[in-house]
Amino acid sequence: MKRHIFSILKPSVIVMLLFTLLLQTGCAFKDIDKRLFISAIGIDPPEKSDEGYKVTLKVALPFGAIKESAKSSYAYLTEEGESIGEIIRMLETHVDKVLEFGHMKTIVIHQDLMADNMDTFMDYFFRRGDIQLIAYVAGANPSAEDILRVEPQTEAPASLSLFNFFGDTATESPYIVTTFLFQFRKDLISDGINPVLPLVETTKEHDELVVNNAIVVGKQQEPVELSNMETKYYNSLFKGSSGFSYKVEHGDDRLLLNISRIDMDYEILTKNDVPKVIEMNVKMSGIVGESKHPLTLSKLDEYNQFSSEEVKRKIHSLLKNMQEKSVDPFGFGLRYRATRQYHEDIYRTWEKAYPDIEFKVNVEVKLQSTGTIE
Repeated sequence: MKRHIFSILKPSVIVMLLFTLLLQTGCAFKDIDKRLFISAIGIDPPEKSDEGYKVTLKVALPFGAIKESAKSSYAYLTEEGESIGEIIRMLETHVDKVLEFGHMKTIVIHQDLMADNMDTFMDYFFRRGDIQLIAYVAGANPSAEDILRVEPQTEAPASLSLFNFFGDTATESPYIVTTFLFQFRKDLISDGINPVLPLVETTKEHDELVVNNAIVVGKQQEPVELSNMETKYYNSLFKGSSGFSYKVEHGDDRLLLNISRIDMDYEILTKNDVPKVIEMNVKMSGIVGESKHPLTLSKLDEYNQFSSEEVKRKIHSLLKNMQEKSVDPFGFGLRYRATRQYHEDIYRTWEKAYPDIEFKVNVEVKLQSTGTIE
């Protein structure tokens, strides 16, 4: 009986499968030679109008073999419009191939656009599925287009210098802040923390890229630019960046400390459920990398003492500067919200208390040696 039913249904099933094939619209896949791979995107204020944006795409051009190319080869597409999505659609009409964003790993934003409306144009990148959330986000000076058009002499074929700055596979420096797109979005929409972006600059000759400053994005005010020293402290304390070097001056002594390890923790102390004090404890260990005068191991405790005091002063100065400018790159407010019982006024309590909070910083520097020689 089963065989009889199957013999009847089998021809009809085959007919139905053939009919569904007629309804297929064809494969959406396009060959690689029909695609243009975007390496980076830059966003600037418009030049032709008062509103909108100017978008620059850095397109990697294909070549036969890496050995055949003396340097990297890129093309640049630029357009202005009212929204990022609209501009991208217009740029698609400038080329004869599909714009592929799956390999785009760097979003560079003009410094003037880092105001309280960043979430407006950044929404395009958060929602687009083919843009990786691990893409790097950075600020630009003088403009995003200028930064993208710089092709350093040290840039290898089939490579992009910006990737090497922010990845862990090439240069490593406590002056370089790395911010991913997913991290930027999280900090942008969270109360109690301000996003921090690296600032990419170029030389007058436009032949080098320099990354040693950072920008704290203000949510209701203008962004705050950190000096390279403040950037180094933020990056070392908050993100545990290695390679920390600091010049210490005490009387006639001048030392350059090479810090190999930093441990930082802090506690928010309250009184009557109101935050009053932030107590931060910092431990550093390393060696003396350079000295103006001869050093002796017998005075190592003395070097530790005045080094601790000097580093403590610098950290306290950074914290007070951020407090006075009403930004919170360390996320103290976020920690306060996360460690207290929730109520609808909890963040309002923090905002009211933050301008008057006292910072108590304890620093312990332990130098392991005075270097190879005494």
